[in-house]
Amino acid sequence: MAKVDYSTLKKGGFMRQKQKNNFSLRIQVVGGHLTAENLKTIAEVAEKYGDGHVHLTSRQSVEIPFIKLDDVDAVQADLAEGGCRPGICGPRVRTITACQGDQICPSGNVDTYDIAVKLNEKYFGRELPHKFKFGVTGCQNNCLKAEENDVGIKGALHVEWIPEKCIFCGVCEKVCREKAITIKDKIVAVDYDKCNDCGRCAKSCPTDAWDTKPGYIVSFGGLFGNHISKGFSPLPLVTSEEQLFKITDAAIGFFDEHGKSGERFKFTIDRIGEEEFIKKMEEAYYG
Repeated sequence: MAKVDYSTLKKGGFMRQKQKNNFSLRIQVVGGHLTAENLKTIAEVAEKYGDGHVHLTSRQSVEIPFIKLDDVDAVQADLAEGGCRPGICGPRVRTITACQGDQICPSGNVDTYDIAVKLNEKYFGRELPHKFKFGVTGCQNNCLKAEENDVGIKGALHVEWIPEKCIFCGVCEKVCREKAITIKDKIVAVDYDKCNDCGRCAKSCPTDAWDTKPGYIVSFGGLFGNHISKGFSPLPLVTSEEQLFKITDAAIGFFDEHGKSGERFKFTIDRIGEEEFIKKMEEAYYG
């Protein structure tokens, strides 16, 4: 019998189970988005080659367990016919996760799925010292928990008051959870040191008395496993996709250059030093 290359199988999304010669196949689900056709195909493959059930992972993926070694090629072919692709494991960039964003959710500030697809096209499967995770969330509600990721991206909305449209109803002041808005003597003032760019004021305004510009809050070094660490956000608000992708390029480049095998991004930053890391991110931000 030929020797089984488990490393290649794992890279292709087939993870060994505790049951001998059984594998759980991870499906690539970008931004949590699956079509009805994808779901039908996954169900058919699970019935035909697995034991009839699937597992939903914590990172929006679908795993089909109890795939037999002899069926690996057939499973890949059948999935491809339904537009499904295997995910990935090991020390490389994982599938990008995202909430529903502004295309579905009233609170969303950015098109999270669009950003997830673009990130996935740029980085999915890239070899790195350890696994690397992106997460994209649409607003400060943070349903995707951006700061748990190696790089987290959070949709934001920068606001500026438009006096001539304001009727001084006070709604913006009431809905601001950060107490960043005050109304006095027919003046609406925003304390931008308190403002977290959530956009609730603008979305609640009955007269559209706010000028809004979407942007991104980027966090680095999140970790949720044997060790838990909240990612930190050292940069000002990112105001364009071009700027965002310069920063993500720089972050991955930093890890690729300085990371040690088996070392997560957070620990690379700690070892090299936050000051040096922030310097590189600022160069990408302002460059």
